[in-house]
Amino acid sequence: MPRNLLYLIVFIEGFCSLGAEVIALRRLVPHVGSAIVVTAPTIGLFLLALALGYGSGARVTERFTAVVARNFQISALLAGVGLARVTVDGLFAAVQPTGMAYVIFIGGVLCPLAWLLGQTVPVLTNLMKHTRTGEASGYALYWSTLGSFLGSVSLSLVAMQWLGVSVAVLVCALLLALGSLLLAERNHGTWAAALVIGVVATAVNLQPAINVVDTAYADYAVKRVVRPDDLNPRGFFINNSLASLMDDSEPPKYARYVQHLRRIITGELGLYERDILVLGAGGFTLSHREPTNRYTYVDIDPKIRAIAEQRFLKEPMRGTFIVDDARRFVRTTDKKFDAVVLDVFSSHTSIPGHLVTQEFWHDTRRTLTPKGVLLVNLILDGRLETPYARNLLATIESVYGRCAVEVLHKSQPLSNVIVSCYNTSRAGQGAPYTDERNGADVDLALSN
Repeated sequence: MPRNLLYLIVFIEGFCSLGAEVIALRRLVPHVGSAIVVTAPTIGLFLLALALGYGSGARVTERFTAVVARNFQISALLAGVGLARVTVDGLFAAVQPTGMAYVIFIGGVLCPLAWLLGQTVPVLTNLMKHTRTGEASGYALYWSTLGSFLGSVSLSLVAMQWLGVSVAVLVCALLLALGSLLLAERNHGTWAAALVIGVVATAVNLQPAINVVDTAYADYAVKRVVRPDDLNPRGFFINNSLASLMDDSEPPKYARYVQHLRRIITGELGLYERDILVLGAGGFTLSHREPTNRYTYVDIDPKIRAIAEQRFLKEPMRGTFIVDDARRFVRTTDKKFDAVVLDVFSSHTSIPGHLVTQEFWHDTRRTLTPKGVLLVNLILDGRLETPYARNLLATIESVYGRCAVEVLHKSQPLSNVIVSCYNTSRAGQGAPYTDERNGADVDLALSN
């Protein structure tokens, strides 16, 4: 085999193997979120399958190009069909619990694909007859790793951002099919199989989505919801989770937690002509038809505004929209806000891990005016008894001191919980009252 052709093949292998991993992580977000407990096992299992593929490839002793061509064709089919949105969504809809669907997806799609592609380098280096073993393996790994770098960067930052996740899937499938053709020479059976795989992958991935828009960050959908007292109610779904509600009443009705936040801002706090920062755009309903304050929305997905305006609000959003990561924005901005509202979720109940730490809450505090207020929408158990609920609330109060905690749906297993913290408060240790040492009356007098 010509050396340049061999390098091209291992480049395609590296490009598509890491590209498939990036796509798989994105496909999993609407169903299991993007927490470290999801991404770490996924990456670890992918690498394990890749290592097993290296070992399997080392044991191949004949028909080197035919073995790799076959592996590329199977991998193209696994990528083109197994990573398609319709396949992943259908799997998680049909198989419960969600953990079982995750195991099937990883064990049936991602790991077999990694195992097959992992065989490429050790198999093809057998064809480099006139080079030293170290030189052969070194250059092969160089081109494979270079492909991995370009695959992860170009698919995530170019294809998925501008063309969609389905196009990124199709790119991987077609490149693998092309790689099999480069190895097949004049084998008509391989050409026919590659053509069929290409057609199937194209049909599966380019079929128009029904009421779903996927971007590099999330899946979005606007659906009718059942609310008997509302006029044409609709929900804005992000990653299969209901993010916002509104209807066509005058004035419109919104999700209960949004109405509660609006009442706090304009009613209880009496904010008028003030600057409000909203971390996490949702459906932009917090400022909808609310002209009394100036709203700034920060969201990491640049496409969410157009989707919400065209499909959900059906009119321009009110306020300023900034594309940025929430933590980066509060850490770098010099502007001060009279209220900061946090409403960021990567799935129904999960806030991104970097937005729940003490360091993040300190950053939100520096964006507040001296008398500013932090309002946080959480989804926790209604009794606030889980370790996550207790520790998250304790983390916030370790920075802000005592905060008001309002559970909106006390009878539900999961509820919106609104946390209100004031920049004037300070964290401190409390001293419990006992029969032996009861300073309640003195403290009350000092508090008045």
